[in-house]
Amino acid sequence: MLHEVTFQSFNQRDTVYGWIYVPAAKPKGIVQLVHGFGEHSRRYFHMIVKYLEAGYIVAADDHVGHGKTALENNTWGDWGEAGPHTMTEDEHRLKELVCEKYPKLPYFMFGHSMGSMIARDFIAKYGNELSGVIICGTPGIFPIGDDVVAELDRLIADGKGAETDPMLTAKLMGWMCERCGEIKLGNEWICDDPYVQKDHAEDPFDAFTKPTANRALRDFIDMFRQINGKEWAEKVPATLPVYNIAGDQDPVGMYGQGVYQVSNWLAETGHDVKTKIYPGYRHEIHNYADLKEEVCAGIIEFLDGTIRKYL
Repeated sequence: MLHEVTFQSFNQRDTVYGWIYVPAAKPKGIVQLVHGFGEHSRRYFHMIVKYLEAGYIVAADDHVGHGKTALENNTWGDWGEAGPHTMTEDEHRLKELVCEKYPKLPYFMFGHSMGSMIARDFIAKYGNELSGVIICGTPGIFPIGDDVVAELDRLIADGKGAETDPMLTAKLMGWMCERCGEIKLGNEWICDDPYVQKDHAEDPFDAFTKPTANRALRDFIDMFRQINGKEWAEKVPATLPVYNIAGDQDPVGMYGQGVYQVSNWLAETGHDVKTKIYPGYRHEIHNYADLKEEVCAGIIEFLDGTIRKYL
């Protein structure tokens, strides 16, 4: 069964489009899937199918400025003016809609890349509403130049928040191909499979190659800053199980260093966190043909194990 749902974004401007996928069997729990920067939720369809086959309902939406939400609202790359918690609050609204239809089931969240940042912001505020969380390709302390921040602040102050400057995006993220050898598309850091790169670059619902509004890029930077250090980790319920996974050639996680930073912040504040690093793999570990089955199996093992152990 498939439900398409819509709701008003926290930004009070956009209508967010989401989907609830339901297995043709008695569900054992729910997984809310939170996609990353510039992409959309149906890039995870193979993972959604795996969760369904394992007996889980899956909920996912396309963020403001992304995917079908951007297409229907004509707001590609523009996240609105409500600030860096916009997507977190939208994910909470989606959860409310899901729980109205399917109450009293164990509820998990999976977030990849920027989606992991949203998930980390979510668990700092709403963590007591979840049974567990999986963060994939997450950053620790991320290198953000003060010059980029200053220029964005200047542009926004000059009334140019809705405009775009691709050079600022390049300054913020252009370095991430530094270990990728020959660069043809500029997204080689996501995966070393040329087919995955091409699919990502040419997907008509993918906003990665579309300009990002200056104010959205500024919110993106604030999203990094609001989920760092023990101060963030202390806001997360100590009883919430966390599964932190990434490739050790992922620049977002600073080649493993940032991933362990996040796990250490959690461990040092009394949390139950399990960390899994996949050697030799870049950002999208779930899209490698030789690895994605193992990644999904590990996530499902975490889901099932959490239900057995805690619920």
